[in-house]
Amino acid sequence: MDLGSGNVAADEQTRTGGCLCGRVRFEVAGPLGPAGYCHCTRCQRRTGTAASPQARIDGSALRIVAGEDVVRAYRLSSGFEKLFCAECGASLFARNPSDPSQMSVRLGAFDEDPGVRPSWRQYVAYAAEWEPIPDDGLPRFDEGKPGSFNAPAP
Repeated sequence: MDLGSGNVAADEQTRTGGCLCGRVRFEVAGPLGPAGYCHCTRCQRRTGTAASPQARIDGSALRIVAGEDVVRAYRLSSGFEKLFCAECGASLFARNPSDPSQMSVRLGAFDEDPGVRPSWRQYVAYAAEWEPIPDDGLPRFDEGKPGSFNAPAP
């Protein structure tokens, strides 16, 4: 699996993160892209939660500094690959198999506050009935957010 080819320069904008067991460690250089919540059924099943908060990144900004050997990808018939730690099962990234520069990082995988906040909710037509979507004022999209590169199929 080709992860970690990014040229990450150590600076004040480098963010670090990892998986639950600590085997996988990563860095993301530079600013993060926009962030949002995905309420699709794939994200619900993958995370066990009602929504998955994630930030877009340029794949070249990601560097796996430890544990690349345990990062696995679940490839779907459509949509982004879901990358996770094979040891602890922690969900880490999503990647466009046709264009690896299009990635997202799960906000919960960062060590500290990533500095971005979700600014939309997508696939709300599939939202979990057992957890109402909060009235937080964020724009809601029944399907994928228009122009969103990681809009998975529900």
